[in-house]
Amino acid sequence: MNEKILIVDDDANICELLRLYLTKEGYSPVIVNDGIAAVETAATLKPALILLDIMLPKLDGWQVCRKIRQSSDVPIIMLSAKGETFDKILGLELGADDYIVKPFEAKEVVARIKAVLRRTAAPAAEIVKEVNFDNLFISITNYEMKVRGVHVDAPPKELELLFHLASNPNRVFTRDQLLDEVWGFDYYGDSRTVDVHIKRLREKLEGVSDKWELKTVWSVGYKFETR
Repeated sequence: MNEKILIVDDDANICELLRLYLTKEGYSPVIVNDGIAAVETAATLKPALILLDIMLPKLDGWQVCRKIRQSSDVPIIMLSAKGETFDKILGLELGADDYIVKPFEAKEVVARIKAVLRRTAAPAAEIVKEVNFDNLFISITNYEMKVRGVHVDAPPKELELLFHLASNPNRVFTRDQLLDEVWGFDYYGDSRTVDVHIKRLREKLEGVSDKWELKTVWSVGYKFETR
């Protein structure tokens, strides 16, 4: 395996615990203890995944996540003693892939890492998955989205969610169904994750076409409605 996992935390005990468990699982953990070092190391190390604490010296985890997302789609799992819904949603809106509340079991962190890496793995090259609608093109083969013929950047999970909905036009999905079918049955996150990703997609697709829309079906979930 030997995938590099960047651990960003200023608590030496937590870092050592995670290092031991990740090494045992075949990963190659690299530890930094402040926000500035996290941004610099992420750029040079090119890790497979980042475990990112929020309360850090120099730059907090929110700022680190924002800076990394400006140039990279590397999976990020945020670690925090802050367990309020607001903090979880903020982390997801900044581009985190998952959020784990301290204190945690190291085995759970390892399980979450494996789940996120499975979800973000590149699809098989020979499988072509594309959909076309008015002013919208989505390719999961190349992880590409074009709006009015212009490439629009979007994280992998946003593309997968939009592709899944658009591949099943007018079908209503509950949040739990989308978590199972897009994130995977072993996803440990909150169903609000879906709401956050839908919100971001709507911002990118606002006013693009009057022939389709991402529609909320109140008290149920979402659908890609065509007219």
